[in-house]
Amino acid sequence: MTTALATLTMRTDPLQLIDSLTLADSTKKRYRKVLTDYLDTGATIEDVDDLQEYALTLANGTAAHLAAAVSAYADRMLHSIESHVTPETIDEAQALTMRYNALRRTVKVERSKGAKAHTWLSQAQVRAMFCNCPEGIIGERDRVLLGLLVGAGLRREEAVNLTFEDLKLQPVKDKMRTVLAVKGKGKKNRTVPISDDLANAIDKWGARVGHSGYILRSLGMNREPGESISAVALFLIVRKYGDSIDKPDLAAHDLRRTWAQLGYEAGIPIPEISDLLGHASVQTTMTYLNVTLNLERTISDFIPIH
Repeated sequence: MTTALATLTMRTDPLQLIDSLTLADSTKKRYRKVLTDYLDTGATIEDVDDLQEYALTLANGTAAHLAAAVSAYADRMLHSIESHVTPETIDEAQALTMRYNALRRTVKVERSKGAKAHTWLSQAQVRAMFCNCPEGIIGERDRVLLGLLVGAGLRREEAVNLTFEDLKLQPVKDKMRTVLAVKGKGKKNRTVPISDDLANAIDKWGARVGHSGYILRSLGMNREPGESISAVALFLIVRKYGDSIDKPDLAAHDLRRTWAQLGYEAGIPIPEISDLLGHASVQTTMTYLNVTLNLERTISDFIPIH
């Protein structure tokens, strides 16, 4: 049964909440801008890991605005929780209070200088990670899970919500290409082509679970597939495989970022990568890429100015 507190937290739109605050219009505009830019990455305001990673990519001034906007959101949520708590929901209210108090402290303005906030895996590291998948049902599930993140660039929530019905076949010259009909954040749906290897891994896993319903499933103590898998469980699985390649802090978003980086290195145009990621702008995509200036050979060398 869904409680009033659960409904409150699920249905609260952070942008609408900001609009409802008693703030100067200029302040609301700044808060809406930083929150919109963050939400356009596909993460949610309550995802602490993604919020921390994103904040590290910002200039201190922008990070300060984001910190203030998140804090204002958390304060209003705390007030709403206190207003709706009942004797029956006191334990839930305490858990939510801890969550929103932690959220208020998530965005740090001071950043370590000179250190990159992002993690990218190399081809060799990606290959090693897949080699570490065990034989049997766990390995079959995990290959698909990792494949949807690093082989299709899906967000964590997109991966756990993907169904077998979202797999489509599209004709490409003399063959058929499997594509994913991804339901993106804010109804920004997109089509993501995948490799034959990933398609075959999904098909093999599908034979285990009946080729219907959610693709990713939990596996109980008896290794029986459940109906779905939680984002938290996916997070822990990614951490396990990250640890196996000496990347103990590996996150799902690092695999999505790696997908973009390896695609860029293979020559896929940045606008195409941006579309496949479901980004609202190429500027957001650029924060995913480990791009450095080539001072030996640059565009200016090819411009005739004489």
